[in-house]
Amino acid sequence: MPFPKSQKLTGTDLIHGDAELTGPEVAPSISVSTTFRALDPFRENGSLNNLDMRNPPRHVYSRYTQGVSTRAERILSRINNGFAITYASGLAASYAALVFFQPKRIAIRGGYHGCHATIAVYKKNQGIDIELIDLDAGYRPGDLCWLETPVNPTGESRDIQHYADKVHKVGGKIVVDSTFGPPPLQYPFEFGADCVLHSGTKYFGGHSDLLAGVLVVKTLNEWNQLQSDRTFLGSMMGSLESWLLLRSLRTLHLRVPRQSASATVLAQWLDSVAKTPVGQSFDGVPGGVVAQVWHSALQGVDERGFDPSKQMQGGWNATFAIHLSKPEQARQFPHLLKYFVPATSLGGVESLVEHRIQSDPGADSRLIRLSIGVEDVEDLKEDLKQALQNLVLITAKL
Repeated sequence: MPFPKSQKLTGTDLIHGDAELTGPEVAPSISVSTTFRALDPFRENGSLNNLDMRNPPRHVYSRYTQGVSTRAERILSRINNGFAITYASGLAASYAALVFFQPKRIAIRGGYHGCHATIAVYKKNQGIDIELIDLDAGYRPGDLCWLETPVNPTGESRDIQHYADKVHKVGGKIVVDSTFGPPPLQYPFEFGADCVLHSGTKYFGGHSDLLAGVLVVKTLNEWNQLQSDRTFLGSMMGSLESWLLLRSLRTLHLRVPRQSASATVLAQWLDSVAKTPVGQSFDGVPGGVVAQVWHSALQGVDERGFDPSKQMQGGWNATFAIHLSKPEQARQFPHLLKYFVPATSLGGVESLVEHRIQSDPGADSRLIRLSIGVEDVEDLKEDLKQALQNLVLITAKL
């Protein structure tokens, strides 16, 4: 049963998309009960058998369903044009996808190091050697293409349609990790994705106060299988986290477009700084301190004709990366900023800055990842400007 086609992300869907599940309270209550009173056969008709877990008439045990997580999943389903299920974290969702698809080989390149570690755990638990191949290698039946776009940490876009067509020709499947491209920025199902993954900790949560993972599939049968797997893997969200997620989803349409617009302005400004020769300056920032900027808005059309703007029709990603000229500059830079918090993660209302090698050993020692929040963009630009200016002065003394 396909999910009914809906319009793109709207505030109305986010506020009222779970209306049929609401009680008399205007703000939903936190559900803390682990278990629920059984039906009285003398008073009520009903059975535990054949419960519709997506639309439960009643809850039985919170490892199966509970009220707030069911409501959050309803909204996530609407805004992703599919059937969404939540997990305790993004990596829990990643593991659930591997269990569901049971790949013979996995095509993957770069991206979030945590997903590579999850794949390693899955391979160990399976007791077999599941070969990892490059995205552009030849595919075979049973292959799973694991495509992260925009990719962490640089924020560059990859061509979903190209890889979906390629893996589908041999009967394989494609999972698109769209964490960097939440609604309304892109809709991977429109380009051939079989399953969409989000770390809900990031933009869906949006306040750096919850852990969550989300998988979205195309059919109710697939959702039912994922729900059954989750029940016995035990990787559901907690009650408080579900409530925080539901609260945060109400403002997704306000947060993400603003973050996207600000990030695009800052990426383009930093790109101009990076293109300024040594001995000259741009907007008060000396050339030579920023070596390179990565962002999907800066990519252009590639040799295959892939145009990121056709895929990211709702705006550009709000997280991207820059290379500074020297590793020592990258180590100091986060602590010269006033409004950017030096911390890992991304997607929150506050802007974050990270010397990426501190959490990802495979990252370049000069790489800085920037997650743009909802602050005024001119304040963020002035903050970056003063930090880069001070960085030049400090490193000149070394």
